[in-house]
Amino acid sequence: MKVLYDFSLITDYDVYLFREGSHCRLYEKLGCHFFEDGAYFALWAPHAKQVFVFGDFNGWDKHSLPLKRREDGSGIWEGFVEGVKKGQRYKYHLYTSWGYWTDRADPFGFFHETPPGTASIVWDIGYQWQDEEWLKKRKDINHHKAPISIYEVHLGSWRRVPEEGNRWLSYRELAPMLAQYVKEMGFTHVEFLPIIEHPFYGSWGYQITGYFAPTSRYGTPQDFMYLIDYLHQQGIGVILDWVPSHFPTDGHGLAYFDGTHLYEYEDWRKGWHPDWNSYIFDYGKGEVRSFLLSSAHFWLEKYHADGLRVDAVASMLYLDYSRKEWVPNQYGGRENLEAIDFLKKLNVCLYRDFEGIQTIAEESTAFPMVSRPVYIGGLGFGFKWNMGWMNDTLFYMSKDPIYRKYHHNQLTFSIWYAFSENFILPLSHDEVVHGKGSLINKMPGDYWQKFANLRLLFGYMWTHPGKKLLFMGGEFAQWREWNHEESLDWHLLDYESHKGIQRLVKDLNRLYREEKALHELDCEPEGFEWIDFHDWEKSIISYLRKSSDGDLVLVVCNFTPVPRFDYRIGVPREGFWKEILNTDSYIYGGSNLGNLGGVYAEDIPFHNRPYSLRLTLPPLAVVIFKWVGRDSNPRPTD
Repeated sequence: MKVLYDFSLITDYDVYLFREGSHCRLYEKLGCHFFEDGAYFALWAPHAKQVFVFGDFNGWDKHSLPLKRREDGSGIWEGFVEGVKKGQRYKYHLYTSWGYWTDRADPFGFFHETPPGTASIVWDIGYQWQDEEWLKKRKDINHHKAPISIYEVHLGSWRRVPEEGNRWLSYRELAPMLAQYVKEMGFTHVEFLPIIEHPFYGSWGYQITGYFAPTSRYGTPQDFMYLIDYLHQQGIGVILDWVPSHFPTDGHGLAYFDGTHLYEYEDWRKGWHPDWNSYIFDYGKGEVRSFLLSSAHFWLEKYHADGLRVDAVASMLYLDYSRKEWVPNQYGGRENLEAIDFLKKLNVCLYRDFEGIQTIAEESTAFPMVSRPVYIGGLGFGFKWNMGWMNDTLFYMSKDPIYRKYHHNQLTFSIWYAFSENFILPLSHDEVVHGKGSLINKMPGDYWQKFANLRLLFGYMWTHPGKKLLFMGGEFAQWREWNHEESLDWHLLDYESHKGIQRLVKDLNRLYREEKALHELDCEPEGFEWIDFHDWEKSIISYLRKSSDGDLVLVVCNFTPVPRFDYRIGVPREGFWKEILNTDSYIYGGSNLGNLGGVYAEDIPFHNRPYSLRLTLPPLAVVIFKWVGRDSNPRPTD
């Protein structure tokens, strides 16, 4: 077995783009590329004195297969090793300028050993995709005017097999089960917590070492492609959680890679994240920017992902984020200008190359124009998580209803900024861990009131402007906090109260999809109009959702356990207003108090509208009405 040096996948133009920070397809150049007669290896390690590749193919001899440094100053070492076979493990052996040796996994590896193993695996990522029809219509399904309702999933704990040692399901086992459930529930997309290779399972995937490989815990790269392909064929979009903000300190990973701070900032005040005990990428280095751009590009091109949810954007934007000691930028400010430039470049690159995809920012500050185009000064994301709505709403809902009138502003404030960004309303995994309690356990009151409050929360969320995201388990009111080591408590669906919550989420998703007024103008102020937000004494709010072609949906929320009879609401149109959903219905576990299918508008002006409705408002409930016209037959027949 020998190394050949007369073969290379890298051109001078690749080197130029790599160093400039503009290369979006480094996965075609660096890493391990398998051929019939061997494999080509290329590694960026500019400060290493020597680099060897070793593995199963040479008996793990660390010094028999040297790579050669390119003479163009790129810092890339390369070589073609004859006789390498698919499935063989390998690592790189580097001699640093500090005089010590270090063994590293391939930063561009397509497949890695299952942890605690740390070697990379020679692999190809060919796959015969069958999702052409999905890709053709994706731009309409992912559009800002489309109904987007996301089911957030952690693959290792959605379902498990207790009969087989509580093992998790493989990618291929998950595919039909997850697709069927998501379709039945009416969600339009799934969002996977990071499946990118990570050594510590308890990090949930947020401490990544293999930025170009799905975790091998659940199968091969092709198995993960099959899962996405299957979901697409069932009409379900796939969003991947992606973490360009920080990376772990593991010795086989990116940290101090070639004996220097290669991927991370050298100054610990910029390069170390105290919250997560992890390193921060050096966004000022062109090669690091190219590495991250290529990783994002890779998941959209090779795995047909429909979007990326970018984690911890706020920590990237600010140099003083969660720090006592920090270094200001060149103008004396706190913004990380290099990270901001990278995020803009990332979004321009992805939206340019992939029709119909979306990038989503998890950004918790008031940084402006996160989801506005780069050409008008924005960061270029398609959507942003509405963390303000989430925090205010959960704070409000946790209060005993008797005190809610003193916190009425927590409900109404979100509309002041609801259209400043393209928002997604997230009830994510972060809200049901670390002692925060499950959603149902956040709700005050006795057993019945807890479920009524949760139904109220979901009804309010699904009618509030913004796309929707719900973490698994919330849809059937799991009592326990999420535990990544165990399956969800599916047995709870044997109880009618939990089944009622699940039924409600299914119906809310159906209504959200079917009613243009509830989704078409989610991101535009023309889609929302207050009827009344002043009734803080009774903790009642009412508003209209509107479509571009004149559809009207009226939403009335009663945040107390007191039913209200003959409660008058002003409306803009005469005729019949059909009650299309009532969270207090008995089929959801409620008291079945309502409006007998709908109400005729009376010729009594109210709330500055020419007509009004006289309603019955159930306790701790949302009632939703649709204007169906002046001459409609209001009463359903048996």
